[in-house]
Amino acid sequence: MVGFPKITVITVCMNAADALERTLKNISQQDYSNMEVIVVDGASTDSTPDVMREMSGLISRSVSEKDKGIYDAMNKGVGMATGDYCIFMNAGDEFADTDTLSRVFGRDRCADVIYGDVVKKGSDDNRYVKHAENPHNAHRMFFCHQSSFVRRECLREFPFDIRYTMSADFKLFKLLWKCGKKFCKLDFPIALFDTGGVSNTHRGDGISQNIMIIKELDGFLDRLRLLPRLYFVLFILRLKSCMK
Repeated sequence: MVGFPKITVITVCMNAADALERTLKNISQQDYSNMEVIVVDGASTDSTPDVMREMSGLISRSVSEKDKGIYDAMNKGVGMATGDYCIFMNAGDEFADTDTLSRVFGRDRCADVIYGDVVKKGSDDNRYVKHAENPHNAHRMFFCHQSSFVRRECLREFPFDIRYTMSADFKLFKLLWKCGKKFCKLDFPIALFDTGGVSNTHRGDGISQNIMIIKELDGFLDRLRLLPRLYFVLFILRLKSCMK
C-alpha cells in the first residue's frame, strides 16, 4: 500500500489477557498492510505477557512496566509510534470490520482527526450503532476515541493530561477543536466496544472532570451554555445514588 498513510494501532492493557488476545486477533484481520501495532502493558501479573509473546509477529513495539494510569500508557504508546495517524484500540476493543482501515484510508482524508460511528455492546449483549456527531465544541465527547484516528503530530503537541483520569480524551479533542485542527466525520462504524461495566459512580466522576475541563478551557459564554446540563446530570446521578 505504497502512498497510503501509515497507521499506528496503540493497545494499552493491564491484567487483561483474554481481552488483549481478542483485540490483537481482530487487528491482525485488517486487510490494510501499512500499519504498526504497539502494546503498552502496565506490568501485568496474569498471562498477558504470554499473549504478547504469542502475538509477537504482529506487535511492532511493546513495553511492560508500571504506569500512572491509562492515559499515561497512551502517551507512552504515542512516544513509540511512527505512523501518520494513531488510533487507540485498548484491550477488548475491536475494529468494526476487516476492511475498516481500507475504507478510511483508501482515499485521501486531509484532516487532523478522522472519526466515525461506534458499535456498542451493552450488558444484555445487544449491539447498536451510536452515531458520531458533526464537529462542535461540546460538553462531552461527540464521538468515541476508539473510533478516531489522530495525526501523530497532534498527539505529540497535545499529550493526554493524566490529571484527568477519565476525561483526558475529552480535553484533548476540545483543545484540538479550539486550536483550529481539521475534523473529518465518516458515516460508518470504526470500532466495537463493550459498555457493560460502566457504573454510575464512574459516570459521575467523568462528568465532574468534564466540568473541570470546561472551566479550564472555555470562555464565559460557552461555560454558560455547556455547564448547566452537566450539573443537572450530576445532580440526577447523586439523587439516584442517595435513593438506593
